[in-house]
Amino acid sequence: MRARVGVDEIYAYTGSRSPEPGRPSVILIHGAANDHSIFALQSRYFAYHGRNVYAVDLPGHGRSGGDALPSVELIADWIGAFLDAVKAEDAALVGHSLGSLAVLEAAARFPGRVSKMALLGPAVPMVVSDALLTAAKANDHIAYELINGWSYSAARQLGGNPLPGVWMTGNAMRLLERTRADVLFTDLAACRDYASGLAAAARVRASSLILLGARDIMAPPKAAQALTGALADVRVVTLSGCGHSMTSEQPDAVLDALREFL
Repeated sequence: MRARVGVDEIYAYTGSRSPEPGRPSVILIHGAANDHSIFALQSRYFAYHGRNVYAVDLPGHGRSGGDALPSVELIADWIGAFLDAVKAEDAALVGHSLGSLAVLEAAARFPGRVSKMALLGPAVPMVVSDALLTAAKANDHIAYELINGWSYSAARQLGGNPLPGVWMTGNAMRLLERTRADVLFTDLAACRDYASGLAAAARVRASSLILLGARDIMAPPKAAQALTGALADVRVVTLSGCGHSMTSEQPDAVLDALREFL
């Protein structure tokens, strides 16, 4: 579906089912240089199990218009505007990586509108390699190669997707390569510059799920410890042997954790 948020036309995948008034909503927010497609399995499941689903393409990403938003705070405000656009008064928010920071900030800013939040691969603060930032700023292909190498556990770089024939790192590279110029740097800089994560966590009233990959190099589990301690109502699930790209590496395990939580 397409919706107007501010001056931009935004795309959101609804799991192939049209939203219906009165159903609870789930909003899924992707990470840096990604789009709605990373949540393909989870979107379809919840859409066919009683929820309105909106797996968005953030501004400047995927099929959405506009420019990439340069800060986590602006993305959080955009999430609030998106809730207005689709008339979702009460929603569960799910975010991966950069999306997890935006969901955290949105839950703090709009406590009456967020019933639950799930943070996939979060880190507070989210440290970004200087080498990666430099390559991304130059729109150098090596930035995509670094992300691809760091986002998957060693075992999954050799294959092993639950769906036969799916080349995880190859698919991820094509997704990154479709990104518009400067978007990756804008996203990564937003991650690096977000300094109010723990303060936001202290204001969150929604119950929370933190989903971690035990083999995550981009956002190591230890980088979520302070965040976990700052949230009042939180459960933590760690996926054994999983890297940062958890919706690709272990899509069923991610769905199981979200299904139990939501």
